[in-house]
Amino acid sequence: MESFMIDNANFQKAVEPINKSNNILVTTHTRPDGDACGSVAAMCDALAGLGKKVKALLLSEVPEWYEFLFSEKPAILGQDVTSQQLDDGQFGNFDLIMIVDTNSLSQLPKFEDYLKRQTGTPVLVIDHHATSDGLGDIELVDTEAAATGMIIFELLKSADWEVTEKMAEVLFVAVATDTGWFRFGNTDSRVYRTAGELVESGADCAKIYHKLYENFSPQRFKLMSAMLNTLELHFGGRYATQQLLRKDFERTGAAYKDTENLVDECRRIGSIEAAALFVELKDGRVRCSLRSMGKVDVRTIAQKFGGGGHPAAAGTYLSGPVTNAMELIKTEIGKQLK
Repeated sequence: MESFMIDNANFQKAVEPINKSNNILVTTHTRPDGDACGSVAAMCDALAGLGKKVKALLLSEVPEWYEFLFSEKPAILGQDVTSQQLDDGQFGNFDLIMIVDTNSLSQLPKFEDYLKRQTGTPVLVIDHHATSDGLGDIELVDTEAAATGMIIFELLKSADWEVTEKMAEVLFVAVATDTGWFRFGNTDSRVYRTAGELVESGADCAKIYHKLYENFSPQRFKLMSAMLNTLELHFGGRYATQQLLRKDFERTGAAYKDTENLVDECRRIGSIEAAALFVELKDGRVRCSLRSMGKVDVRTIAQKFGGGGHPAAAGTYLSGPVTNAMELIKTEIGKQLK
């Protein structure tokens, strides 16, 4: 996909259906990360500020450390709202559907069927991933943006909509988390300019850092400890693997959402060029999170198995057992490291 900065004319194409709509549904990918949560929260607050009726619907639970982003606790599909209730209009009759931080049906489980049936409802996609199923009637896609939250901030400024202190905070979280608190290779001057503007609008860096990175539950800390004990190095220390089995969650009392960003812990080892975390799920599948320091394109590996993401950070689901999943990914990593 060709990457480009979105211009005011394209932002205006997104503003028009928002202005025409009264009831708006905002959603994002399953297992929402900081960019997804921050983008949904910012969009909901912005739309509410315009006098719109807006509802957030998430496809899996929000990690505790992101709960502070939401003015109202978002509904979870399958917990607070059934697929049938969504279909029947009991959750709402929407005249605009917004999907942020993804453009892939595979990342919208349970919601994808509903989406396919909404043939008369316009869909607005705001995303920064190259992996795309073209889900939007209108799409604001900028693959050069380090985070979807950056595109949303630029939309707000282009439309001259108010950016409140709360919105600045949630958008700062979106940008900071998708750049690894400004450590990853996607941290360019545009990222720092955006962060600076968000601080000027009221984002408090120190408070945000504490909420995100100094706020582990004892259960999550024990889970991380269990993961670190499984570390294995391959290809002369260039590739690191770690794993978490169902018994690890039972023993520590941690939840599956507690695994977010744990794959990044082994990046501290100087020789590593790629890393993977394999998590055994309740249904027997294995979720694989992939990271690269630059030489390996993990997105192409994830896409081979039906997943997606970025060249430096991607993920996919594989058939169990974990040993089988690990061997599949090791083979693909080995091809690239050669």
